[in-house]
Amino acid sequence: MHMLFTFIYPLFKCLLFQETDEEDLTPEERRKLERKLKKERKKEEKKLMREAGIPTKKEEPKKLSGSELALAYLTSWSKNPEEWKFQKTRQTWLLLHMYDKEKVPDEYFTILLDYLQGLQGKARDTTVQKAEALMKELDGSDAEDPSMAAGRELTFPC
Repeated sequence: MHMLFTFIYPLFKCLLFQETDEEDLTPEERRKLERKLKKERKKEEKKLMREAGIPTKKEEPKKLSGSELALAYLTSWSKNPEEWKFQKTRQTWLLLHMYDKEKVPDEYFTILLDYLQGLQGKARDTTVQKAEALMKELDGSDAEDPSMAAGRELTFPC
């Protein structure tokens, strides 16, 4: 099919240039004409591909959600540490959602606890403060939100 275009395109170009007299064109007009020819060629190519039954649009792969990316990051950290690379956005997502059982299932929470042992600096301090505040809040209230930290171990080794 590509051979067909290599044959048709020069003929089309030749006919078009004969009508407009190539020598009279300014560089700007020549560039516009080239763009127009390219657009027409692509349009014709798509038409022929549709007629031949060949799909013209490329299927884009499904984009992963923040949750899926963060959990994959955590899994990579635990199972493949030599290829794992620190990603601040993934760590931030994990720290923000670590008490939500729907976003961080129990099987990942144990890995997350191991990951938190290596936490350093301000992220560690903030995480410990949030955990302590949550513990005080849970100790002070009789009713516990079932989606938050129910039955989760909230200890942080220092």
